[in-house]
Amino acid sequence: MNQEKDQAFVKFRGIEKHFGDVVAVQKTDLEIPEGSLVTLLGPSGCGKTTLLRMLAGLEEPTRGDIFIKGKRINDTPIHKRNLGMIFQNYALFPHKTIFDNVAFGLKYRSASKLEMKKKVDKALETVRLPGVGNRMPSQLSGGQQQRIALARAIVIEPDVLLMDEPLSALDENLREDMRREIDNLQQQLGVTTIFVTHDQREALSMSDKVVVMKDGIVQQEGGPEEVYNHSTNHFVADFLGHSNFINAIVEDKTEKFTKVKLEDGSTCLAVPADEFNNGDKSEIVIRAQKINISYQKDYDKKEGMNFFSGKIMDRSYMGGEVSYFVELKSKQVLHVISFVKRSPYRRGEEVFLTVDPEHCGLLPV
Repeated sequence: MNQEKDQAFVKFRGIEKHFGDVVAVQKTDLEIPEGSLVTLLGPSGCGKTTLLRMLAGLEEPTRGDIFIKGKRINDTPIHKRNLGMIFQNYALFPHKTIFDNVAFGLKYRSASKLEMKKKVDKALETVRLPGVGNRMPSQLSGGQQQRIALARAIVIEPDVLLMDEPLSALDENLREDMRREIDNLQQQLGVTTIFVTHDQREALSMSDKVVVMKDGIVQQEGGPEEVYNHSTNHFVADFLGHSNFINAIVEDKTEKFTKVKLEDGSTCLAVPADEFNNGDKSEIVIRAQKINISYQKDYDKKEGMNFFSGKIMDRSYMGGEVSYFVELKSKQVLHVISFVKRSPYRRGEEVFLTVDPEHCGLLPV
């Protein structure tokens, strides 16, 4: 009996990929639950696309095994893996009609003409583009072409849907629309989906699980809120949004807080951290959106809150938000992103910052 069966819908076990002397993916173990949308997130060259291509059969692993539904697929030909794939450039055939583009995968599955028409029509309805079968790709907008690529991927009723940077060719408004479209469609179909992106917003807004990668190594995996609010290292905290890092030494620990000393001699309260001992070096990580900014006259000092004062060195108005860079007396610069509730603070103004200790995480250095 296959021991891998029922343990995970998709499983990478000890996977490595070398291109000559370059190690693109280091020894990786990863499990993808059935029906979930899992995002491989990281910068260019981190190994996320290589991992996806090995699953698709477009690259052969140097070492390790890949399983789908408990079956090892390393030696299974691409066309027998029953995978739907969507690429950044849509990969539509420009000389074929929309119908023929969507039906392409069905032709290799011995579908009758009647069955093919039913399935293509259903796929086009699913992506909300019924009746376009006789058109050519050039007659559709970029967003519509991406929906056709999606229809072509789902028409074969794949076991796993693979998406490699599918939204990066679209403008920002279309990206947002397609994010919702893919998220809703994945939930509607319940198809196991692996989504590759370098965009943290895509990863956090769509995923059941986020897998953050760097240099071919999985840095952290977990739910979007977990990896965002409880990053395990500097890279993850920095990559997943706007973060501030402050060097500190652990001074005291209680059940409610960890008290740390900063380089300028002041103290700060952070979250409880059992893995640290008194005297350990660490760094505080604070998300830019978690810092409150005010004038002194508006500041209501609350017990247990962290308090900083400084001067605004730079700011960027972004409509509903303002991005500030505040230089503290210690010369540390903190990035603050605040909703616009009043006229934005100006460069050179003295301001006061407060941060709840629960938003001050501790990382090893």
